[in-house]
Amino acid sequence: MPFGVGGNSRIRTNIAAQNAYNSLETSNREISIRQLRLSTGKRINNPADDVAGYITTRALQARNGSLKAAIKAVGDAQNTSYIIMDSMENISDLLRTIRDSTAQATSGAQGTAEKVALAKAAYRMVNQIQTVVDSTVFGGRQLIDGTYTANFLVGTNAVYDLITLQIDMSTGNVDFNVESGDFNVNSMNVENFAGITGLDMRKFNDVSADDLGIFEQDQIGTTLVSLANAIENVTKVNSYMGGVVNRLNSQEFIINGQIVNYNAAISRIEDADVALEQLNLIKSQFLQQSSLVSLAQANQNPSQFLQLLQG
Repeated sequence: MPFGVGGNSRIRTNIAAQNAYNSLETSNREISIRQLRLSTGKRINNPADDVAGYITTRALQARNGSLKAAIKAVGDAQNTSYIIMDSMENISDLLRTIRDSTAQATSGAQGTAEKVALAKAAYRMVNQIQTVVDSTVFGGRQLIDGTYTANFLVGTNAVYDLITLQIDMSTGNVDFNVESGDFNVNSMNVENFAGITGLDMRKFNDVSADDLGIFEQDQIGTTLVSLANAIENVTKVNSYMGGVVNRLNSQEFIINGQIVNYNAAISRIEDADVALEQLNLIKSQFLQQSSLVSLAQANQNPSQFLQLLQG
C-alpha cells in the first residue's frame, strides 16, 4: 500500500520515484494478465488465478470426460440393438411366410405334390432364418445365436463407479418372457425352435410323397399352432430389445444434457468476461502511462535542490 509522504528534500532516498515505479510494475502486471486472458479466453489459466475455481473446473472436466466415454458406449449399444431388432423382425417375417405355406397345405384342394412343394419352399425359408442368424454380427460377435451378452457403460456415479446396461441375448434370459425359458432361433441346430417344444424346423425337409410328416392331416394343425407360438415368442424377444433401446435413447438424451450443463458450469467459472477484461486493460494502460509520467517527474525532483548549492 503506497503512501504519499513529505520530506522530499531528502535526495538519498527518492520515495516518490519508488512509489511511481511500484505503481508502474503493478500496471504492467495487470496489463499482462488482461492480455493473457483476452488471448486465451480464459479467466483461470493456472492454479494461482483462482485456487478454488481451478479445483472445481478440473473436477467438472474429469466428469465430462467420463460422460463423453459413456455416450460412445451408449452409441455402440444402440447400434447393436438396432441390428438385433432388424434381424429379429426379418425372422418374424420369414416365420409368417413358413406359416402361410403350412396353412396353404391344409387345403383339401392341394394334392401330395403341391404339399411337398410347399414344404420344400418353407424349408428354404428355414435356411434363410439360419442365414439371418449367422450373418447378424457386430464387433466380431454373433448377436442372436443364443450366446451373446454384453455390458455397456452408460454413466458413472458420484465416486465414479460404473453404471452399466446389459444386453442379454442368451437363450436362458428370463426377460424374454418365453414360457419354456429357452429361446433359440438357430433353426438348423436345435429341435426346439424359438422356445417351442417339439418344433423341429428341419422336418420341413423330410416331407415327401411317401411320408408327408408334419404336413400329415393329424400333425399339420400342431405345426400351425407351433409356428404361431414361435412368431409370438420372436415378437416377445424383439419387444425386450425395444425396451432396451428406449432406455438407451433416454440415457443418451440425459448424458447430452449433462455434458452441456457441465460445459456451462466450467465456462462460468473458467472463461474470461471479454468486455470486463477489455475495460480493465484500458484502465491498466492508462495507469501505466500515468505511472511513467509520475516516475519521470519524481526522478527530476532531486535535481531541483542543486540550485541551493549554486549560491
